[in-house]
Amino acid sequence: MSFKDLISNNFISGFSGADITVAEIITTLGVTFLIALYLFAVYRFITENAFYSKEYNISMVAMAIVTAGIILAMQSSLVISLGMVGALSIVRFRTAIKEPIDLLFLFWSIGTGIICGAGLYKVAVVLAVCVTIAIALLKFIPESRTGMMLFVGSAGKIPSEELYGAVKPYGRIVSVKSVNMTSSGTNAVYEVRVKMADEMVRAVKGIEGVDSVSLVSHDGEFRG
Repeated sequence: MSFKDLISNNFISGFSGADITVAEIITTLGVTFLIALYLFAVYRFITENAFYSKEYNISMVAMAIVTAGIILAMQSSLVISLGMVGALSIVRFRTAIKEPIDLLFLFWSIGTGIICGAGLYKVAVVLAVCVTIAIALLKFIPESRTGMMLFVGSAGKIPSEELYGAVKPYGRIVSVKSVNMTSSGTNAVYEVRVKMADEMVRAVKGIEGVDSVSLVSHDGEFRG
């Protein structure tokens, strides 16, 4: 047997899943569904998004099951495998994912489907446990200072030195996002990191010449 025949036979023999039984299919999809349900619960508990989308969470569960089914089909036939590669290569997802944590859970869902589809259930379970522990440890580590946006308005020029001095005991000004000067006064936006927000707002409001102060949280997508 030549080397070419040996490679060809080994490659073809890799697709030996044509005899996949109904019981194996049900087991694979059932285990995938259970792990995906766990993912569903973790995402609902972890996410802090005020606009939580149950449809997005449900879609991750369904995506894991669909991915597992695709992997099973790809194992059954070389033709189906090549066809799936060609079909999936032209798929384009248009939905924008704004939160990094959403992207993590989406990749976790797809990965669960692939691993379970390959029959590596123990790997999928261990992965779920490890990812959950990692998220819990890192997500709930308290931050000493929270990043926020400070809006300051003044009828005249904003006293920069007094402003930095008022913020310093409670945090620091990271950068100046924008400054808008009009005939009615000056409005400025600063990115700040603070540990005592209420006290800092009172200190800034007490600066002579400052008419208005607002402090709001942001998601990192502010554009000045």
